[in-house]
Amino acid sequence: MIELLAPAGDLEKLKIAVMYGADAVFIGGREFSLRSRASNFSLEDIKEACDFAHEHNVKVHVTTNIIPHNENLDGIKEYLIALEKCGVDAIISASLHIIKTAVENTNLEVHISTQQSISNIETINFYHDLGIKRVVLAREVTLEELKDIRSKTDMDIEVFIHGGMCSSYSGRCMLSNEMASRDANRGGCAHSCRWNYDLYDKDKKINEVDYFSLASKDLCAIKYIPDLIDLNITSLKIEGRMKSIHYIATVVNAYRRAIDAYYKDQTIDYEKFSTMIKKAENRLTSVGFYDGSPTPNEQLYVNFGENPTQEFIGIVVDVDDEYMVIEERNYFEIGDTIEIFSPTLEPQYFKLEKMFDKDGNPLEVARHPHQLIKIPKVGQVSKFDILRKA
Repeated sequence: MIELLAPAGDLEKLKIAVMYGADAVFIGGREFSLRSRASNFSLEDIKEACDFAHEHNVKVHVTTNIIPHNENLDGIKEYLIALEKCGVDAIISASLHIIKTAVENTNLEVHISTQQSISNIETINFYHDLGIKRVVLAREVTLEELKDIRSKTDMDIEVFIHGGMCSSYSGRCMLSNEMASRDANRGGCAHSCRWNYDLYDKDKKINEVDYFSLASKDLCAIKYIPDLIDLNITSLKIEGRMKSIHYIATVVNAYRRAIDAYYKDQTIDYEKFSTMIKKAENRLTSVGFYDGSPTPNEQLYVNFGENPTQEFIGIVVDVDDEYMVIEERNYFEIGDTIEIFSPTLEPQYFKLEKMFDKDGNPLEVARHPHQLIKIPKVGQVSKFDILRKA
């Protein structure tokens, strides 16, 4: 069965990804990882993450995917050995030095990062001959190219199916270095492509609105699930370690349900799953390179985005015969219609008629993030279920 690989920026997000249907999660440690502004994991966190994930038969991949300069080399061997001791299943790397160090000093499975922009069979064969287990292909590979690659190798192949797309070649961006002195390939991307610009032809401003963007739409490849399964692709990757738990739960679960439907020979309701994703998505999406080279329709030249259609208000942290206890995340009040979003059940809806603080005092409004609130139990509800304003 194909692997669904989900992002996790911290332990809470990892647990949500696991509960909402991921087969594997990828996380970043505090060393040698891109996304340095994400809530990266200490070794103690990584050990806890592995323990939790493995209890649910989910694998843990750790990113060691920076492009290191000399000052970044110290401690790599010791760090990789420590990851193995934590129970990590695989590392994702772009540096041949890190790859070689892992192969020679650990039994960690090594996956070649998309930062290597792998888009041809000869490069795949090169890594295969080094004893590498898996390659993560460049986002720029089309479906037709993927079919050709798959026909020429039995190596494990991972592809992106959802999330941010880079305006440069598979993340090899220098805009951030030039414009913000932050190295995108060492974890400091400032997302310069998403800034607002004016566009000039000589001295004449030609953008018709107040800004011009270099960014691309996010990738959403849910309609290609059948093609990718039939091609015997190893892993489908969702990008977004810096995304919220609401985003991770929603997107992971949509792909989980679509994958399961296909394996059960059921019709995939693409409209249903696309609507589901839009409840959490904050940028417009396209199919990226799957249909071939992108057109202007895949770009965000005028930076128009989407607003999530439902507001995440809390997560269930405990439940008994009478009450569910939720940890509040956003404002809500008596009279609101609320959706219970579950990893396995269809959405349930109810009108909020009463709620209490942890000491049993009645509340009219919930306005303090992370406050614990008791709500009379409605229908089937479990820990990790998400509550949203409908």
